[in-house]
Amino acid sequence: MSKPEKITVMVVDDHPLMRVGITSIINARSDMLAVAQAGTGEESVSLFRQHKPEITLMDLRLPGMSGVDAILTIRATCPEARFIVLTTYEGDEDIHRALEAGAQGYVIKGMPHETLVAALHRVHAGGRFLPPPVARALASRLPKSDLSAREREVLGLIVNGKSNKEIATLLGITEATVKSHVSAILMRLDVSDRTQAVVTALQRGWVHL
Repeated sequence: MSKPEKITVMVVDDHPLMRVGITSIINARSDMLAVAQAGTGEESVSLFRQHKPEITLMDLRLPGMSGVDAILTIRATCPEARFIVLTTYEGDEDIHRALEAGAQGYVIKGMPHETLVAALHRVHAGGRFLPPPVARALASRLPKSDLSAREREVLGLIVNGKSNKEIATLLGITEATVKSHVSAILMRLDVSDRTQAVVTALQRGWVHL
């Protein structure tokens, strides 16, 4: 009787120790094999083409190309590619963007390694894997809370402590336009002032320090 095929996995993380640790967990199992490791989004795109892993474990925060952009780039040429995001981020916006890009699973670093193994099996079987904390964060996401690209820019500058006048100068728009963007941001985030907007933006993963 022939042995069952192993689930092939690529591990993408910019921390070498994290990559080695995850690879060891995968290769310690009889039904899985880590076929590649990448430290950047660009490298993951190149290694995916070379190895065609069944599942890619993708960190979101990578130097250069982000994890979400790497997922989008790979799926543009290989729509059936499967991804599990493995990250420290628990903000509902991070989760939403990763799933929207095409990830089928989302695992927070620090969860037991059995959770990762369960996620790999579920996604390999064609399912989705969202552990309870991730599902709760996603469920609490406010409807109509999507910010436009410009509003995200403004919010990022608010988080960096810039005044309306400084934001107007940096973005080449009028102060009145900045004020209108700020009003829209406060309304969408359901907060009453800039300080609350900063706290909410950081908690929910709209921006990262």
